[in-house]
Amino acid sequence: MKRSYFGTDGVRGPYGGPVINESFASRLGEAAARWAGGKGRVLIGRDTRASGDSLAKAVAAGLAAAGMEPVSLGVLPTPAVARAVRRSDAVLGVVITASHNPAADNGIKFFTSTGVKLTDEDEVRIESLMLAESRTPLLSLPEGNGVSDYVAATRGLLPAQSLAGWRIVLDTANGATTATSPVVLRALGAEVTGIGDAPDGHNINAGVGSEHPEKLAETVRASGARLGIAHDGDGDRCIFCDETGSVLDGDEVLTLLALHALAQGQLATSTLVVTVQSNLGVDAAVNASGGRVARTAVGDRYVIERMQALGATLGGESSGHIIFLNTSPTGDGLVAALKVIEVMLASGRPLSELRKGLKKFPQATRNLKVKERRELTDCRTLMQEISALETELGSQGRVLVRFSGTEAKLRLLVEGPSDGAVLAGIERLATAAAVDLQVV
Repeated sequence: MKRSYFGTDGVRGPYGGPVINESFASRLGEAAARWAGGKGRVLIGRDTRASGDSLAKAVAAGLAAAGMEPVSLGVLPTPAVARAVRRSDAVLGVVITASHNPAADNGIKFFTSTGVKLTDEDEVRIESLMLAESRTPLLSLPEGNGVSDYVAATRGLLPAQSLAGWRIVLDTANGATTATSPVVLRALGAEVTGIGDAPDGHNINAGVGSEHPEKLAETVRASGARLGIAHDGDGDRCIFCDETGSVLDGDEVLTLLALHALAQGQLATSTLVVTVQSNLGVDAAVNASGGRVARTAVGDRYVIERMQALGATLGGESSGHIIFLNTSPTGDGLVAALKVIEVMLASGRPLSELRKGLKKFPQATRNLKVKERRELTDCRTLMQEISALETELGSQGRVLVRFSGTEAKLRLLVEGPSDGAVLAGIERLATAAAVDLQVV
């Protein structure tokens, strides 16, 4: 059975639209409560969007209507909510967030009692339990506090005053990490220059954060900082720039972390887990150092499921979700930042050198807006072109074609031995797609 509302990472869309509104949030909360057994505490966090408080109260109303006890944690990063759920007696966690999306959007994510995201099957079951409508009034929520516990736990990942003399530029995207990440870095001794640290409910991710690292890079260069760190709106991603102001993506970060762990004999099962989106250069670098790379579908929860199955503790996505399962049950941008800094401290090398462990294969991508999504197997011309291109590239490249989990877009990716080869490949795929789909 397909999911109607849940996408790659929870339910998401424009606030006030047909899905993300108070009535839907209440219905979803009630269905989730029924799925979870209708008994026990539920911890609810949110990011800084203006619509977050009202949606949190609506979800809480639905949860309470089905017999559960909702408690608000207020504004808190997504990984902090997951941590709070895992360390408490709560049976469910909820985060009201649209992650890196604009302020006009919002969304709803769920965590199980162990702090991990729901499976596809869980989400299908919750959707099947949703009522046709809800008239449950919004609920005034009792307040808990997850900030201090989260700050204390993450601060303890590095020795006291280990960042004394460090100048760091930190972009918190006007989001949920505004009151956590700078506190931790300063407590460790760093001099922090803040960007995107004045949330007003409407400016989350607006020209700042992991999706917009330009100002971060500019400020690093101008200030002579040792590195730059950028989160997304709910704090489960982290993008870096080195001391020269050059931006690193998630593949570069995952590679440097994996190579350091392999050199120390500390990469569990010698395995790094990434998605099909990651560059083939990651495999080459890790394999050359005696490790192996396992790939999974796009989405950090699929990465976590594979990590658990393989006994791996390091994984993530090129988008900046970095997961340390021995530290956090989900992607955590602050933990990722501290772990990268830990490698810098241990090696005595700047980020501009550490990133050189990854030699990327030439890659080209394109997103095609389509009128509607179809099963790829029904796109005969496109499937034939994919097969032909894969045969031509062989072991020297790869092809990835998939529909977005949240938008009506077809995503194309080609990697190969040269820029010319991948650009020609992308053109061939786009032309074939236009035969089978209405590209708008």
